[in-house]
Amino acid sequence: MNCEELLEQISARCDALRADLNTAAQNLREFNRRLEQIVQQLHKNIDVRDADFAAQFNEYCLSLRQKLDEGEPFWTGARTDIRSRKDAEWTGDLALPAKGLNSRAKTLSRACDEFTTAYDLFCKNYKSFTAAKLNVWLLTSCQNDVSSLTGKILFLAREIAKKTERNRGPYVF
Repeated sequence: MNCEELLEQISARCDALRADLNTAAQNLREFNRRLEQIVQQLHKNIDVRDADFAAQFNEYCLSLRQKLDEGEPFWTGARTDIRSRKDAEWTGDLALPAKGLNSRAKTLSRACDEFTTAYDLFCKNYKSFTAAKLNVWLLTSCQNDVSSLTGKILFLAREIAKKTERNRGPYVF
């Protein structure tokens, strides 16, 4: 696989991960909304109407963890592949795709921030919830891993952009 193909694969995976994170943030906001309702019902001594909440939340956290684990080999392999290449392989004609990857990594970072915000709001409401056991530790693990992975992707994207720009040569007018 050449550098251009590698950039295309990484860009596609960045887009997929961003979409997954946007969906995860949306799902977490919905779980938070439901949790708020449950906490209000418990404080008012009303029977909880959302009996499936804990099971659905725990199942969701497990599926999110599995999805992240499935993507880990790609990212580990891509990082190794990028770092094993000589600087000269990142030719100047790859500057535009490298900038595109850098842009995708930034939008991925914003999606990660949205997920972290949804996570923080959920955890805030979870502190007052003791009615059922939730796998919040699994969600915390996912949030930490996503944040770490996003940082690594941003760093790699900047690294590639620097190498391609360096190999681009002087501008001719």
